[in-house]
Amino acid sequence: MANATAIDCRRRHVWRLNNGPPPPLFADIVTTDLVAGSVGNRRRHHHAGGAVVVQPSPILGFTRRKTLRKDRSNLRVGEGTPLIAEAVGSYSLSLPSGLVLELDNCYYIPNMIKNVLSFDLLVDQGFYYKYDYKMISVFKDNIFYFKATPVNGLYTVNLQDNSSEIYHISKRSKDIEDQTYLWHCRLGHINKKHVELLLKGGFLGTFNYKPFDNCESCLSGKMTKQPFNKENERATDLLEIIHTDVCGPFSHVARGGYRYFITFTDDFSRYDYVYLMRHKSESFERFKEFQNEVQNQLDRKIKFLRSDRGGEYLSDEFENHLMECGIVSQLTPPYTPQMNGVSERRNRTLLDMVRTMMCHSMLPMSFWGHALETTAHILNRAPTKSVEKTPYELWKGKKPNMSFLRIWGCEVYVKRPTSEKLKPKSDKCFFVGYPRTTVGYYFYNPEENKVFVARNGKFLEEKFLSSGNTRKDVDLQVVDEENTTPIVEPEIQHENVEPRSETIEEVQTHDLRRSSRVRQEPDRYLGFLVSQDSGDLNEPTSYGEAVSGNESEQWQEAMKAEMQSMYDNQVWELTDLPQHCKAVGRKWVFKKKTDMDGNVHTFKARLVAKGFTQTHGIDYDETFSPVAMLKSIRILMAISAYFNYEIWQMDVKTAFLNGKLTEDVYMEQPEGFEDPKNPNKVCKLLKSIYGLKQASRSWNLHFDERIKEFGFTKSEFEPCVYTKFSGSIVTFLVLYVDDILLIGNDVPTLQSVKSWLSKCFQMKDLGEAAYILGIKIYRNRSKRLIGLSQSTYIDKILKRFRMDESKKGFIPMQHGIVLSKTQCPVSSQDQDRMKSVPYASAIGSIMYAMLCTRPDVAYSVAVKNILKYLRRTKDMFLVFGGSEDEISVTGYSDASFQTDRDDFRSQSGYVFTLNGGAISWKSSKQDTIADSTTEAEYIAASDAAKEAVWLRNFLSDLRVVASISRPIDIFCDNLGAVAQAKEPREHHKSRHVLRKYHLIREIIGRGDVRICKIPTEENVADPLTKPLARVKHEAHASSIGMQYLDASS
Repeated sequence: MANATAIDCRRRHVWRLNNGPPPPLFADIVTTDLVAGSVGNRRRHHHAGGAVVVQPSPILGFTRRKTLRKDRSNLRVGEGTPLIAEAVGSYSLSLPSGLVLELDNCYYIPNMIKNVLSFDLLVDQGFYYKYDYKMISVFKDNIFYFKATPVNGLYTVNLQDNSSEIYHISKRSKDIEDQTYLWHCRLGHINKKHVELLLKGGFLGTFNYKPFDNCESCLSGKMTKQPFNKENERATDLLEIIHTDVCGPFSHVARGGYRYFITFTDDFSRYDYVYLMRHKSESFERFKEFQNEVQNQLDRKIKFLRSDRGGEYLSDEFENHLMECGIVSQLTPPYTPQMNGVSERRNRTLLDMVRTMMCHSMLPMSFWGHALETTAHILNRAPTKSVEKTPYELWKGKKPNMSFLRIWGCEVYVKRPTSEKLKPKSDKCFFVGYPRTTVGYYFYNPEENKVFVARNGKFLEEKFLSSGNTRKDVDLQVVDEENTTPIVEPEIQHENVEPRSETIEEVQTHDLRRSSRVRQEPDRYLGFLVSQDSGDLNEPTSYGEAVSGNESEQWQEAMKAEMQSMYDNQVWELTDLPQHCKAVGRKWVFKKKTDMDGNVHTFKARLVAKGFTQTHGIDYDETFSPVAMLKSIRILMAISAYFNYEIWQMDVKTAFLNGKLTEDVYMEQPEGFEDPKNPNKVCKLLKSIYGLKQASRSWNLHFDERIKEFGFTKSEFEPCVYTKFSGSIVTFLVLYVDDILLIGNDVPTLQSVKSWLSKCFQMKDLGEAAYILGIKIYRNRSKRLIGLSQSTYIDKILKRFRMDESKKGFIPMQHGIVLSKTQCPVSSQDQDRMKSVPYASAIGSIMYAMLCTRPDVAYSVAVKNILKYLRRTKDMFLVFGGSEDEISVTGYSDASFQTDRDDFRSQSGYVFTLNGGAISWKSSKQDTIADSTTEAEYIAASDAAKEAVWLRNFLSDLRVVASISRPIDIFCDNLGAVAQAKEPREHHKSRHVLRKYHLIREIIGRGDVRICKIPTEENVADPLTKPLARVKHEAHASSIGMQYLDASS
């Protein structure tokens, strides 16, 4: 068949819906291009009894068995076009792999110039095919036969252009038998001579060494450079000289947000340590980790540290540490990297092997970090010219075990820890490395987008080598640090790298209790007010201060603008105060508005009423008014990142003035703007004004009325989110007091909404959303990423509490710390001193950051540690997007048993993620005492299940997340709690549990939630219940979307 189009396929509607090439299930035919030149426009035919072979004369390879009579030779194809077959017989198709495909029951049709093969019949004869990256590869008995690629919607085998490549792949399948090439791949594509040396040394078992042809992955991933000059000075013992170098930043960001790596190579043994880093500034901490580990293991001290003159090695803290430890720093002369030749050569070898392994695999480039660690693991066990034995032998004093090595990137089936009866017992994963701290392998599960540890699996190495996958686009290069934006791969944000098949019990430490301070009833606008924290902007607090200060002119203009708005909107009329009535007071509130970088761009003066002087039942009645929840905004950001929706922002000028009053309210005349002719009169308010208790409600009711006139519908589960659907056009509107977000997939529709709002209210068009509620919005449309950051806000609170020049912390709270009421001040002198400590104010300021974008500090209460941690991590983003996987909600719940040492109550925590980032989280002390870890975990899971019900209802209302029709998975690391949630068990242990916590069983029963067991080390809700060590804290923070992004571009 030639020049076929989508209309020729009986499943063409499915193809169009997917907007891409058809998967192999829909591919019924392959054509083999035997003739060069133009191709006729023929339609497809699939014969039920066998393959249809179309071949022009002479009939090469066709053996005629029977000539057909004209009345029995009619075939119909495509839309019914008749074709005449002259004969039926067998056909021998010579493939470029050197194999011959024998086909029976083939029809010869002179009028067609293409050979057409039926996949269905090939499958009936024992063939199978694999679909990868727009290519179908056909196998039988683990032997590769041919591959087909789509041309004009039809899968085609080109016998002329692909012969050498396919022959090479076919030949490679034969090389598997002698195992030489197999071990070459297992060892990270190391030099052939090194494979031979390892074989002779007995490390690889017994087999006959057979040289093989060039490895295409090696040709793609390795390049030859001039060798570095050899060093004359060599160490005579372990740790005498350590070579180190930092490499990066790289063009691709590794999983976990890593862009750099640092190496430490022992000169005597050539044993190497590799650490991944997000920033160069981590070099000092990595060196201390390396130093502590190797000096403790070898009972020796490092004597010399040889490095280049990179700034990371020249910092005061690094140099002071080396001096204190008695380590001599040997710096190379400027611009002579060859003098640090050991590290430079090691980096080259590492990167060559990483590129080669990436070429050989089809994993995303974000896995280069895993490939790097695997490479270092292999090189430590491989021979080198520099030493007589392997580095491992000199370092460990014993020969390395090579039997566990496998080909990096190959497919592997891993047994599930628990399997339901009707579900598969294993998952198809990819092998991505060897863990340092436990026995087993690192496996990547693409369906769950997780990296985990398991002891073993069924490795499909032969199938991996036979497939012939060799990628040509591996571009892992060191880029300019200042002018280049890193390439962030889709999986950057959900990574768990802890054991899955076996749970390692954690050493119990003294956990931190949750603060027991008395909380006031929350104000509905507390988040809004805190987000406008004045910091150090020197805003006046009274009218007199405003008109007498250095910026009096700007404030005078701002007040005049406010008064003009009052007159334009006819907010009041002057009148005499009726008898038995009281006028409410008034006040000027001044605010400097800043951009996302903290620069002042507007002086704002607002006239407000002193609503606290109003009397209930006389001046006001109902006051409740909703505002959009922050988690609703995060959900819509995650959805917008995935679907690449437009996000526009508008602001309602003097929003509360649009509200209508139903009560008679009188207010004193504005200070500084009293009517000189009627100084004793008061303002009878005709419309709502800021400060009145009913002002926000009046505004919200009026806005709700007007936006519904335009066809929007209020969400039943989030009253400040409105939706509008018209065919495939989706539009969302989010209202937060007077800030509006417009989100949708159709620009004309969004423009019409803007026009309607401008007609109804005085609006300010802010264009594409970049800064809302003190939150900076970073967006990369090409990668479908959205990051939320509060770096400017964090800078303000650091300056406010004089922590802007403090030390930088690595964790928000020290691991193992214990706080209790016994540590509170006892003496009156200490209590008086504590009254001047702004602890509550600092906690309130930190809480707004936690509520918006920083789930990583949700549990911590040690204020100074939190501020030090925020100073180091202020540039982190809560990131949504980057993944091509189906968008879905995943929940995690956890509990820390009897965390509070004063009342013995446990701590609950949960977090839900969507499109790679956290959308909802909570850390709170349980309101009852649990007498077991199972009970504490059960209570926490019940709390998480209730949140999951709201998430499911709200997302169902939005009608764009298809996966929400399925139950939301909540992962819990306590098997007893999981069992109790599914059905009542062990009544004597749970009979005392309060009835309200059993609601989770009903939620599970009606299909809203599915609760699942997860290993403790993979539960990302862990930092919401207790302080963790740095490595664990950083890993869990990364898994819920806390990442560094280059937002400068």
